Amino acid sequence: LQKVHVLPQTVLYIADAETFSGHEECHEQKKARKRNSKETAIALEKLLPKRCQVLGLVTPGIVVTPMGSSSNQPQEIEEGEAGFALLFPKIDGVKIHTFHFSKDVKNRVFDESKFAEAGLKNNPDLRVVLLFGYNSWKSGATRFLHQIVNPLNEKSIILAGGQVESFTSLTSENNNAQPGDACGVVGLAFSGPQIQSATVLLDQDVADERTAEAAMQRLKAANIPEHNTIGFMFACVGRGYRHYKTKRNMEADAFRKFFPNVPLFGFFGHGEIGCDRIVTGNFVLRECNDIKDNLLHGYTTVMTLIHLGSAK
Repeated sequence: LQKVHVLPQTVLYIADAETFSGHEECHEQKKARKRNSKETAIALEKLLPKRCQVLGLVTPGIVVTPMGSSSNQPQEIEEGEAGFALLFPKIDGVKIHTFHFSKDVKNRVFDESKFAEAGLKNNPDLRVVLLFGYNSWKSGATRFLHQIVNPLNEKSIILAGGQVESFTSLTSENNNAQPGDACGVVGLAFSGPQIQSATVLLDQDVADERTAEAAMQRLKAANIPEHNTIGFMFACVGRGYRHYKTKRNMEADAFRKFFPNVPLFGFFGHGEIGCDRIVTGNFVLRECNDIKDNLLHGYTTVMTLIHLGSAK
């Protein structure tokens, strides 16, 4: 049989800052020079089909299941060079698309009509939105993030993500979306009636193996099908082995204990987006009483499951 190659339509890649802007040896000058993150991003994009949507992020640390095999142990890599790429082919009944909202210095109020243009409003099949804020240290960045998150805060949609160092690729905008000194939000939206998803928030009080596993039990109780499912972990840089008193890989290990066949990916960042929420059937993780969930956090971890339907 001839080899069959499945071309990706959407790619999400995440690398730590050291990987993207580290040093490499320049043979002509015989000395190290700082790599340009734009050059690295362009080189990566050239490896992919021209019409492929690519979203690339730079973060302080990485969570990855090596080689993408669900049977491998997920790893929290808080130091050293690391990165991963998720390549999504065309999936029947599922639409994945990238989006980007940047802060307009001339207007304090965000134009919400842009949500509809990005497929985030008036879209009955929208199930999951992964959001990533960049340049969060800029003045007005937190306020702008609230302007993006609050209108999307609906019980029928899973919202998850966090604050990253920067984004390096967003090819759906023809490479003109480099942030510079601006701040904004990029992300992926997952639409399709077959998609199921759930998130749990591990707050600051989750600080040992017992409480971490209790959070995973809540996620397990959502009964999300585990076949054809991806796990995401968005954690604060203040968690990890420092938070768990030098014990490494605590949260990734807890996830694997309850989801041994679901690959886990994510990052350590500067703020987290998410809450306890489920989008499937009639099961609820907790009663909300129609009060809007608090979605923006610090020193927490957000665990997310996204089921893309039954693979054919």
